[in-house]
Amino acid sequence: MTDSASSPGSGSGPTPFDDLDDYVDLPRGAGLALSPDGTRLVTAVQTLNPKRTKWVTALWEVDPDGERPARRLTRSAKGEGGAAFLPDGSLLFTSARPDPAVEDDEEVSLLWMLPAGGGEARVVASRPGGVGHVEVATSAGTVVLTSHTFPSSDSHETEAAKRKERKEKKVSAILHEQVPVRFWDHDLGPDAPRLFAGTLTDAEQPGDEPKLDLTDLTPEPGRALVEGEYAVSPDGSTVATSWALRERGGLRYALALIDVASGDLTVVLYDVGSEYGAPSFSPDGRSIALVREVRSTPHDPGDRRVCLYSRDDGSLRDLTGDWDHWPASSLEWTPDGSAIVLVADEDGRAPVFRLDVASGEFTRLTADPFTYADVRVSPDGRHVYAMRTSYAQPFRPVRLDATTPDQDSEPLPGPSATPELPGRLEEVETTAADGTRVRSWLALPDDASPSSPAPMLLWIHGGPLGSWNAWSWRWNPWLAVAQGYAVLLPDPALSTGYGLEFIRRGWGNWGDAPYTDLMAATDAAVERSDIDETRTAAMGGSFGGYMANWVAGHTDRFKAIVTHASLWALDQFGPTTDAPWYWAREMTPEMQQANSPHLHADAISTPMLVIHGDHDYRVPIGEALRLWSELADRAESQGGEMPHKFLYFPTENHWILTPQHAKVWYQTVLAFVDHHVLGKDWQTPDLLQ
Repeated sequence: MTDSASSPGSGSGPTPFDDLDDYVDLPRGAGLALSPDGTRLVTAVQTLNPKRTKWVTALWEVDPDGERPARRLTRSAKGEGGAAFLPDGSLLFTSARPDPAVEDDEEVSLLWMLPAGGGEARVVASRPGGVGHVEVATSAGTVVLTSHTFPSSDSHETEAAKRKERKEKKVSAILHEQVPVRFWDHDLGPDAPRLFAGTLTDAEQPGDEPKLDLTDLTPEPGRALVEGEYAVSPDGSTVATSWALRERGGLRYALALIDVASGDLTVVLYDVGSEYGAPSFSPDGRSIALVREVRSTPHDPGDRRVCLYSRDDGSLRDLTGDWDHWPASSLEWTPDGSAIVLVADEDGRAPVFRLDVASGEFTRLTADPFTYADVRVSPDGRHVYAMRTSYAQPFRPVRLDATTPDQDSEPLPGPSATPELPGRLEEVETTAADGTRVRSWLALPDDASPSSPAPMLLWIHGGPLGSWNAWSWRWNPWLAVAQGYAVLLPDPALSTGYGLEFIRRGWGNWGDAPYTDLMAATDAAVERSDIDETRTAAMGGSFGGYMANWVAGHTDRFKAIVTHASLWALDQFGPTTDAPWYWAREMTPEMQQANSPHLHADAISTPMLVIHGDHDYRVPIGEALRLWSELADRAESQGGEMPHKFLYFPTENHWILTPQHAKVWYQTVLAFVDHHVLGKDWQTPDLLQ
């Protein structure tokens, strides 16, 4: 085992993590947009509304030179998001705030524009089904956006009439004729996303203001754009989009090109062994960088490759070579078209990399212990801007040199300060039985020491293809640290950032290497003199919840187990999840049988807290209901009560997203582990009794 200090704690004194009200008050930043001239960065920040019942997003401007403080650009009760710049520097954004020029406005997302020279924001586009993601042609200014539209609608007017009729008659029924029927937390249909394109038109009458004249590029998309990713060429002539083609039992994502002038659509990349996404046009528009996903099978995890599609000859060139990383779904070109800047998980971080297009050589630009997202390259090619995070700090805007390898990024004055932490962050390493290195983050209270060892919570990440490498507001270890717990965040087999073989170790065999890696990481942590081996609990969500269930059926070493949005019976889960065709590529029926936690229910003796949201479509509520029923059937009564508990959220989904429900989640989880790990009396949260 090896330890290495990563981040100091805050020292003595209260922190925002000592009180849940202070915690939910913390602003939450994400996203980054760069103006065409490189003088303005825009990010989004969430804060609580006055009733403290929801987070509202506002846009803030950040100085790329790091000299001026951040300033707020937008303010409304509905919030704003989706920032994108026009070539003249005007800022587009989406918001459901009412259009002052329209009476009895429906509450849907509209497209607003804040002029480059200042002044009031105004609506430049609306659709009855709202405005979704927005992309802008960097040279031409053509705007491409998504909007949900009914199949029978052929105009703005017919779409509005259809929605009005369904609303007035209170009809919510959906007739499905294809898959999928839902994704994550929302039902699909009867409307579906379409792509619309337009440019700002001149005013027709004196006093009128220019608006986008939108053209429907995909009048009959079916569900081809569900979960789609698209980009528009610099000259605004072409849209490249992932395009879901129907196949037996599910969907396959191809790459399609759409001519903006004619609406002609051509599928240019499609093969049975691959899927295509994250398209990004080169500055000259002749090439498209994209991510090719080699499709998994029950016996192989597949791969993710950076590729280059030539519009000149239709060829596809793999740029990845032997670079053993999985790129994130964002590829940013340098202005001269010589390189692509991207992010990939690596060893509990996610550095920024520069890919030379000609040679295929990857250069790691950042060496600090952070995870990066939303990379943007300055128009002169000198700098890269990004949002960075780790378990030591939430996302914040930073700047780095575009060519210097292994550098530390420079923080920019952002909209909010980094909160003080109630402890310290370290790394723990160990070796699995097969000789594989397994590493973890360990968050510790400041006062954890040999004379005062801390109780420990093992937290298991979801995915399973993921890594504990970025700040999380939903699973934040510092709230537990503030209550005196150490929190272990291991990356077991199946985690990303350690190469393809590390993923392959656990592929199709979740109960083997992922489980033994978790136990090895736990063993390494409790060997420390500042950890109390006799007081531990395990927790996980999604795949982490699956592993928590597996742990419960295979060891009694933990005093309590918390399982959130978890897979319990794999034969039941597969056909009921929102993407059953993908699950069919994950495990054979025999693998499901060998790795299903429900078959070990008789061995569970540890008290379990089951948590689930009814609107969870990725892991349907039936998993929790069956788990709860089978726990109850086997539990021994203790004074009329069993040791297990079930925290149910009728209106939440795979994630617990509303502020007060988040508080209830943390209150219940901490009360449960306090009761079983520390021996405290059980305290039901006030709003649950």
